[in-house]
Amino acid sequence: MEQQGQLLIVMLIYIGLLIIWGIYQGRKVKNEADYAIAGRQLPGWVAALSERATGESSWALLGLPGAAYAMGLTEIWTALGCVAGIVVAWALLAWRLRDAAEKFNLSTYTEFIAARHSETAQAIKLVSSAAIVFFFFFYVGAQFLGGGKTLFSMFDIDPNLGMLITAAIIVPYTIYGGFRSVVYTDVIQAIVMITALIIGPIVGLIYLGNHPETFASGIQEAITNSGPTYKSLVGGASGFSAGVVIVGGFSWFFGYLGGQPQLSMRFMAISDAKQAKKARNVGIVWTLIAYIGALMIGWIGLAIFGPTGLTDQEYVMPEVMLTIFPPVVASILITGAIAAMISTADSLLILSATEFSENLLKPLLKKLKQPIKNPLLQSRIVTALLAIVALILAWKVEATLIFTLVSYVWAGIGGTFSIVILLTLSWKKYHGRAVIATIIAGLSFTIIWIATKMDQEVPARLLTFFVALVVAVAATYLIPKKGEKPQAN
Repeated sequence: MEQQGQLLIVMLIYIGLLIIWGIYQGRKVKNEADYAIAGRQLPGWVAALSERATGESSWALLGLPGAAYAMGLTEIWTALGCVAGIVVAWALLAWRLRDAAEKFNLSTYTEFIAARHSETAQAIKLVSSAAIVFFFFFYVGAQFLGGGKTLFSMFDIDPNLGMLITAAIIVPYTIYGGFRSVVYTDVIQAIVMITALIIGPIVGLIYLGNHPETFASGIQEAITNSGPTYKSLVGGASGFSAGVVIVGGFSWFFGYLGGQPQLSMRFMAISDAKQAKKARNVGIVWTLIAYIGALMIGWIGLAIFGPTGLTDQEYVMPEVMLTIFPPVVASILITGAIAAMISTADSLLILSATEFSENLLKPLLKKLKQPIKNPLLQSRIVTALLAIVALILAWKVEATLIFTLVSYVWAGIGGTFSIVILLTLSWKKYHGRAVIATIIAGLSFTIIWIATKMDQEVPARLLTFFVALVVAVAATYLIPKKGEKPQAN
């Protein structure tokens, strides 16, 4: 009970300072560009830390350590897939997206795709923004649900009240400061996260060496003693099944290749080429350290508690921290894990709001000949309304349905738009109508594949990428570019 009280006090202080920091940054927002993309003036280190906090969220502090605790060495493939995707994104894509954002004076993710395929710009904006906004409604709702579940687990707060608290934390500064406030609060999250992922494993290993009463005295011994599946890189599988385990884990790679709008927006917001190089270095180093640390925390938890010592594997990180650190220090690090969810929720909310406002609402108002007197106010109102809708969805729609739709995001949005971004950047022949065909095919395939439960056999994260690629290439050759006449046979 004493630990719970200390954790609550630390969390309240941390969240309070975070809100004040977000509102302070929001004071610097003067126009739509500031609100939507921080005026494309982000320092490299800020963009990198924000992208990493948004990309990893509670995954690096709760999800991956939990999987390592439950699966042993098998989870290395997932880590390798994620790290490889992140490194490729920072090394090969980030600077290209930044240069394009500057060249075309862009404020949203889909504007980049439309600008490179100007012959079908409006159709691309409509299809892309509608898909992103629809799925990200549920994604934001899932973060509210996750916040409610976490507060219930940690403090026995009613989950519905927990959702309201989660929304009350992120919505005010997100509405006020938009992308700028979101990015700079992400920086704080990233620093707390990486601190936990560095000192946690170091202190954990020292703790194991000084406490022989634990399940094992080290990581290697813990994995060996937990059983053959834990020390197998394929979880004890063989033949085709082993291949599925490897490919399934590594398939996270494909979602990082420009296809996650909330991450690509950080690339686009970097101020100049020099800062892009700094961002690349910070992003890659942070990732390497974080993933090693996350795996080690999971395996240290295995050494402390044994394979059956925890009822909820995703809480291995909080349990490890409470075991190896004094309560106050543990509370700070656990608060970072809880707050990491916020890094995703606010990013998804502002992304959805800017996509909706710029690419769906503005064209409609223009068509209706309704002048926009205060664009910045309009953006803030749209953000507030979308937050309310996401909260209602989280409240009224079954949690299983919401999390199912969220599973479409990484596979459907990530795999599909990764192909669109990669080909848009690298293949001149790829045209606007082929883009639309790629988006429709990728999302449709993902929905069908997951709905029919085939995803349990072969991950949609992998197949959607290649289905979208095949459709993109075929559509480029078979569908004439707008304005071109079909070639006679």
